[in-house]
Amino acid sequence: MTDTPETHEPHPIGRRTVLLATGATAAALAVGAAASNTPTAATPVAATAVCTLTKEMTEGPYYLDGQYVRSDISEDKTGIPLKLTLTVVDDDTCAPLNNALVEIWHCDALGEYSGFVGNNGHDEPDNGTFLRGGVLTNADGVAAITTVYPGWYRGRCVHIHIKVHTDVTLTSDGSFTGGEELHTGQLFFSETITTRVAALAAYKVNTVPRTTLAQDSIYDEGGAASGLLTLTPLGSTTSAGYAGALALGVEQG
Repeated sequence: MTDTPETHEPHPIGRRTVLLATGATAAALAVGAAASNTPTAATPVAATAVCTLTKEMTEGPYYLDGQYVRSDISEDKTGIPLKLTLTVVDDDTCAPLNNALVEIWHCDALGEYSGFVGNNGHDEPDNGTFLRGGVLTNADGVAAITTVYPGWYRGRCVHIHIKVHTDVTLTSDGSFTGGEELHTGQLFFSETITTRVAALAAYKVNTVPRTTLAQDSIYDEGGAASGLLTLTPLGSTTSAGYAGALALGVEQG
């Protein structure tokens, strides 16, 4: 196979716009804009949505239908832990969406996607499922997914692909079908942290030149509004891994 950098949109996707905000922003959105004076029962303050809209991003060439609904997609792949907390809210009301399916997929430390192993020049077993899957959000709109910090492949910075679906049907084989796709986007990582991760043994074996966040053709330097995760160390060393958080506001109906 040949390298397939994501410089164009190979599949049609919805043209909805979405909000991507940090967890702190999401908390503020839940209560809306407050007046300068403390409200009383006689002077209620109407909640005002202050969501910032941004474009969706390309699905890319490596999406596969019918992946598992599961909270851990790592399948023992080499790499440091990454624990994602993704909160889905309505972009008009900022109310959390319950039972929305948050699906992600990304490459491994060698820059290879399951189902397409070899595109980044490495030979390894390919079961078509590693580092793919999704979970349903809880009543607070939260989807918690465990994976590994992604590697990189030619032409792209380190990133994760994401879709948000509603009204899906869970199947007997642990997958899902149907529903409405509300959002297709990508998640991005601090260049400072990625530089540290890239120096670890598990990632150094990937000798493909790494595209930085600033050099990437998809990321538009919009910060959290463009999918930049808030990363928090899970321990005192880089190898302990990171927690990543982001709130996604989606447009419904």
